[in-house]
Amino acid sequence: MKKIIYNKYDKKLIAALPRAGFEGRIIVILSAGETEKAVDYLLSQPILGIDTETRPSFKKGLIYKVALLQVSTRHICFLFRLNHTGMTAALKRLLEDKKVPKIGLSLHDDINSLHKIADFKPGRFIDLQDHVREVGIEDLSLQKLYANLFGGKISKREQLSNWEADVLSDKQKKYASTDAWACIMLYDELQRLKQTGDYQLIKTAENVQANISKER
Repeated sequence: MKKIIYNKYDKKLIAALPRAGFEGRIIVILSAGETEKAVDYLLSQPILGIDTETRPSFKKGLIYKVALLQVSTRHICFLFRLNHTGMTAALKRLLEDKKVPKIGLSLHDDINSLHKIADFKPGRFIDLQDHVREVGIEDLSLQKLYANLFGGKISKREQLSNWEADVLSDKQKKYASTDAWACIMLYDELQRLKQTGDYQLIKTAENVQANISKER
């Protein structure tokens, strides 16, 4: 039986889905010296998920610099606290690497934010938003994409929390890790669906029409 996916996923349905999240090991990097070993490990992996977090501003004209860079494998996620480490030579090496694919969502925004800390030439980045349309999906948010492809709910509660806090809470660490890890999961599944054709796309209008027909 083919996997059912939708061109547009109804956000109202997400609340009822089982919660999904990263269950692997989370390593917080606080010092510049720690970044070297972490980057060596990450660049030995076949694929990485990447994302950033910035302290939210609730005052007009006040914009904070990106505070966290999260980079995940399928089983381990490193949280680089950039407000502590700065942009080290190792981190620039990671971002400029041209071999290991680094999967993200709306990467243009993340790269622009990182460029405000230091200049670098982006290496091998793959934006999920460039691939979802290949299977007919029009949604571009991580939460909707995960719900559509895996039937799980990724919580966004910590999105507007203080990412420059002295100590990140367990909930913040889980949220940040989940966002990076989920990018790998989504990419893997999109590649599988494209290669196998093992899916049926239901367009929103068709779905509504189907429900109307059932009611009749």
